[in-house]
Amino acid sequence: MTRKILFAVLLVILFGFRYGSDLFRGDQCILKSEFIFHSGDVPFPSSHASSLTETNDGLLVAWFGGTAERNPDVGIWISHFHNGGWTKPHEVADGVQYKTKRYPCWNPVLFNNGNQILLFYKVGPSPSTWWGELMVSQDEGESWTRPSRLPEDIIGPAKNKPVLLANGNLLCPSSTENDGWRVNMEITSDNGNTWERTDALNSSDTGIIQPAILRYSGGKIQILCRSTVSVVLSSWSNDNGQTWSKFKSVGLPNPNAGLDAVSLKDGRQLLVYNHLLQGRNMLNVAVSEDGLAWKAAVLLENDLPETEFSYPAVIQTNDGMVHITYTWNRKLIKHVVIDPLKIVTRQIIDLKWP
Repeated sequence: MTRKILFAVLLVILFGFRYGSDLFRGDQCILKSEFIFHSGDVPFPSSHASSLTETNDGLLVAWFGGTAERNPDVGIWISHFHNGGWTKPHEVADGVQYKTKRYPCWNPVLFNNGNQILLFYKVGPSPSTWWGELMVSQDEGESWTRPSRLPEDIIGPAKNKPVLLANGNLLCPSSTENDGWRVNMEITSDNGNTWERTDALNSSDTGIIQPAILRYSGGKIQILCRSTVSVVLSSWSNDNGQTWSKFKSVGLPNPNAGLDAVSLKDGRQLLVYNHLLQGRNMLNVAVSEDGLAWKAAVLLENDLPETEFSYPAVIQTNDGMVHITYTWNRKLIKHVVIDPLKIVTRQIIDLKWP
């Protein structure tokens, strides 16, 4: 490494966070940045863990909201985007067991299979004891079936959207937290009526959860995961998700925070994550051609250490635009639209971002 590059790296390390406006932003590709709702629109102070999908009318977003994560009053809320705006959020699921007993809800995941919308979510006192539930909408998310509890040991996608494979299987990126943090894949060929489940893909000595699925030509599949070892970890499958390679780092930091990714129509891979070793006050987009070498693309948020921008969800809609939602300071859900053709990347030169 030349003396000039070393000096540039040192400057970024010393001043990257203090002077956030000097960081590479890449925001020429951002078409829209907005809140889905404002504090006065909802009867609760805390929101987290959004998911989104495209409908015939526009977009549908879900998240969990209540007084605070883990509290029994936390339910699943949704909002629609159509006719140029977001509808008033309303609650579609709760953890009520009977009149005097209610559990918190967690991590909704939406998936539109072309005929109906599936809403997976979790219910229970904690991630180590929760169970999976499923609701289905036949009318673009306007109404939903009663919740059905998934089979024992099946929780559905833990945080990120499933992927419909060419063989007709819905591959759900799952994980458990009751025996260490373990990743596994759950597979259904009939929209959640019957299931199969892989063994854990990692040992309990390295905590790994919440996979995001990427697809490549020839049927190759990659997952990117949150970890307890401060890096984004990756594994590969060549047999429709039945078996997976050993986990390896992709060279990006992870502050033990959720991420999401999407395979773009032009063959590139796009990842939304916190480019930090600790904290969640910076949220970033990176792009890769092969899932191995990643370049800085967009700086979505960068603020003081006590702030939080986290748990992104990302899709590409039929018009080619990339839509991202994420938690904004545990209070609101933010929505950003990116034109992927306007992304200009830059080499990542250190852990602090270019």
